[in-house]
Amino acid sequence: MTIFDERESEVRSYCRTWPAVFERAGGSWLYAENGRAYLDFFAGAGALNYGHNNPVLKGALIDYLAGDGIIHSLDMYTVAKREFLTAFDELILRPRRLDYKVQFPGPGGANAVEAALKLARKVTGRTEVISFTNAFHGMTLGALSITGSAFHRGGAGVPLAHATPMPFDPSPGSDGAPGSSWFERLLDDSSSGLDKPAAVIVETVQGEGGINVARAEWLRGLAGLCQRHDILLIVDDVQMGCGRTGPFFSFETAGITPDIVCLSKSIGGYGLPMALTLIRPDLDIWQPGEHNGTFRGVNPAFVTGTAALHAYWRDDKLERATLAKGQRIATTLTALAESVPGTVIRPRGRGLAHGLAFESGELAGKVSSAAFERGLLVETCGPQGSVIKLLPPLLVTDTELDQGLALLADATQAICLSSALKQKEVPLCTRRD
Repeated sequence: MTIFDERESEVRSYCRTWPAVFERAGGSWLYAENGRAYLDFFAGAGALNYGHNNPVLKGALIDYLAGDGIIHSLDMYTVAKREFLTAFDELILRPRRLDYKVQFPGPGGANAVEAALKLARKVTGRTEVISFTNAFHGMTLGALSITGSAFHRGGAGVPLAHATPMPFDPSPGSDGAPGSSWFERLLDDSSSGLDKPAAVIVETVQGEGGINVARAEWLRGLAGLCQRHDILLIVDDVQMGCGRTGPFFSFETAGITPDIVCLSKSIGGYGLPMALTLIRPDLDIWQPGEHNGTFRGVNPAFVTGTAALHAYWRDDKLERATLAKGQRIATTLTALAESVPGTVIRPRGRGLAHGLAFESGELAGKVSSAAFERGLLVETCGPQGSVIKLLPPLLVTDTELDQGLALLADATQAICLSSALKQKEVPLCTRRD
């Protein structure tokens, strides 16, 4: 029995999927203590968009620590915070003509979501929030109330109230098409039983929900609906922001401007904890100290976050590279799906957030394990864990990308072939057009 088995809670999960003891990391690679290298297409669940131990960010951090820079400051003014806010204003907000106040709600994405929900209710005086099927917004009680997964919701231990799920971007022409959605019909019908909500919260690309990509027209329809009915629109960009889908914010391609935006994960650049709740200025009606948190001022994260903005967001090079790599993944996954006989292997995604949907969670889990055996880290997501999720660092090289995709293809083909042989004349993996 290891110390992990003896002392660590049974709640641990990723270590069960990848049973190695990791010792060091660099770029797109993790190294176990036995020296084996693993190509990381997990990237801290999106917290390491710039890779492990990025030398530019590491240099800034080392210099800051060596100079006795402030580490913990709650919400006091510091030089590090000023430099981060200045860089975020000049490099991100102003070029996109976005006008947001910046709240530092705490160290993680759930903190950003909780602050957004709390503020929306305070501003509107309403209690209800609309979320979407397969959504994931965090593990705290407010965030769980708007999360779709029954498994995660079940861990709350109390009823999760004041939230109503709606279908996430139904297919074009269905009842959920923009302009005639089920949601709009409920809002317009005084007998529907739906109380007017304070806010709608949406991920433009659902990560944990299975790499479900919302169409731009659906997002525009949703934004218009919120505006017409005086409902606040919150975009949860915790995992898909900071360039994961190409542009800095995932909602940019839809041409919408949310009232509130939640950011975390890679906003600190280096994997250090930081979260932001971006607020339309007229909505910033907080009283001083009305929402706070001990770790809402982790200055080393300000330093590495500032370094990342200056290094990668002064122009559109990273965005264009991310989109090109995303197309490379899409092409490869499409070919892989077509090459494997059997049921339902569906590629999906945008930018450097891609998924490969299988017929079952069991099959996807076996592919993930087989990929790990070959030296590739990919996690599963979606209902019953039936989707292999690819989140490589944005700075992954073309060579590393091709290597990882080859390992995934080899793992997929091996598992599907094995399953087909067990099924004899009825192969498990048949492509469905």
